[in-house]
Amino acid sequence: MKFASTRLIASDMTGMVAFYELVTGCRADWLAPLFAEIVTPGASLAIGSAETVALFSEGSAEPGANRTAILEFMVSDVDAEFARLKDQVTVVHAPKDLPWGNRTVQISDPEGTRVALYTPVTDAARQRFAGR
Repeated sequence: MKFASTRLIASDMTGMVAFYELVTGCRADWLAPLFAEIVTPGASLAIGSAETVALFSEGSAEPGANRTAILEFMVSDVDAEFARLKDQVTVVHAPKDLPWGNRTVQISDPEGTRVALYTPVTDAARQRFAGR
C-alpha cells in the first residue's frame, strides 16, 4: 500500500488553493473546477470543493470542521519560512523547539486546519528523516 495524498474539503476553493500555493511554493493543478491538487516531492495535497462531498456520501465531510489533524511540511529553514509567511497567514505559534528534535512553527489555513512547518535540528531528528 502507498499513502497517496491528503484531501481537504474547502468552502472557498480559490482561497485554499492560493494559501497552499503560497506555503508550498508549488502551483496547483486544477483537474476540475471543483478539484485541485498540489504535488510536492514527498506527497500530494488534494483540495476539493464542498460540492464534491455529495459525489461520495452527503455530509461525510465538512469544510472548517477539522480539529484533529495537523498537516506537516518539512522545510530546510523554518525560521526563514516563518519570516516569509508571518504577515500573510494566521500564525498559531512562532518557531519553537520540540522535545523530539524538530524546530516548528504552526499556522492555520483559511478553513482552520493547522499546518506545521518544521526543520529537524538535532542529530537524532536529522538522522530519522534522512531516508524520507
